[in-house]
Amino acid sequence: MRGLAAILLLLAAGCAKKEEHEAEPVVPVQVVAARADAIRRMVEADGILYAVNQASITPKISAPVRVFYVNRGDHVRQGQLLALLENSDLAAGAQESKGQFDQAEANYRSITAATVPEEVIKAQTDERADKEALEAAQKVYESRQKLYKDGALARKLVDDAQVAYAQARSQYEAARQHLEALQSVGKQEQIKTAEAQVETAKAHYQGAEAQLAYSEIRSPISGVIAERGIYTGEMAPAGAPLLTVMDVSKVVARANIPQSQAGYLRVGDPATVTASGSTEGAPGKLIVVSPAVDPNSTTVQVWVETANPGERLKPGTTVHVSIVAATIKDAVVAPAAALLPAADGGTQVMVVGPDAVAHARKIETGVRDGDLVEVVKGLKPGEQVVTVGGLGLQEGAKVRVEGARVEKERS
Repeated sequence: MRGLAAILLLLAAGCAKKEEHEAEPVVPVQVVAARADAIRRMVEADGILYAVNQASITPKISAPVRVFYVNRGDHVRQGQLLALLENSDLAAGAQESKGQFDQAEANYRSITAATVPEEVIKAQTDERADKEALEAAQKVYESRQKLYKDGALARKLVDDAQVAYAQARSQYEAARQHLEALQSVGKQEQIKTAEAQVETAKAHYQGAEAQLAYSEIRSPISGVIAERGIYTGEMAPAGAPLLTVMDVSKVVARANIPQSQAGYLRVGDPATVTASGSTEGAPGKLIVVSPAVDPNSTTVQVWVETANPGERLKPGTTVHVSIVAATIKDAVVAPAAALLPAADGGTQVMVVGPDAVAHARKIETGVRDGDLVEVVKGLKPGEQVVTVGGLGLQEGAKVRVEGARVEKERS
């Protein structure tokens, strides 16, 4: 009897274990196969948009505004007249300077064409007359000296002839030197003086014209009027901004990124600029990586430039910047949804084998690109990782794969 009871007890226990085993739950999950693929190293940050070029136009003179030709929001061209300041006094000064310049030019033409030649002709005539007088005085002196030697003339007459001859020679030398001076230094100096007067008058005229031009406010760049500070008739102070012109055909997003990520970036890297509230990003490129670190935020500023057709992107707005720092080829990639926190504080995934049993796998991750992550260690291409239902899933749990999907290879 006792043996029979023991046998019955053993059979009952076996049946209970069988029922417990058969009652073990099967967890429904979704899986995706890890694969070898290229993945991008992305550097992302929020930034502020700025115009690609901007000019704050400040008058060089203080004067009331006579008229504005543009309003805020108007598109303008480089060199276009935007405003005109009161300039009646400047116009009068320019006219006066022009008259002085014209007078100096007329004086220069008179000196070079008439005055100097007339003086030269007179000096040549005087030189010839003095030369003839010298030759006549010389003949008289020689004649009297001969007669004196023959005893036919008194000594006093010879001395008088000698004095007259010396005076004639001195006068001739003076006339000759005067002629040479006019023909060389004198003529050149008079012309140089006239030229200097012309240049001085010209400089005054150009200065007056420049002052008059300062009353015409023109745009240094093409763009759109972003600011107009005063009204017609109000005083425009010299050095104070009168108008602001922005070139928004392109915009630049300035963002600050951590030092650890800045080392991956190079000028020319492709990027995307996405405005707040928008899902469509504008393609751009990295144009500046600051060589210095901001001591306050310990970040590095980068600039991303993008085209702005239709002027949809407004300077001053907040945008999200995504920069492709590098592309890692033949990396093991898995969905970011498969990542789970490990008990030791690391990262793990739940891998489903052919036996439909889930196994926890400790992994090391690298870069992330959207919903994909690089698995540096712990996973091989082709292994199935749980993307839905993995949270709370225990090691060795039975699973049932539902709605399994295969990630398409990215081009």
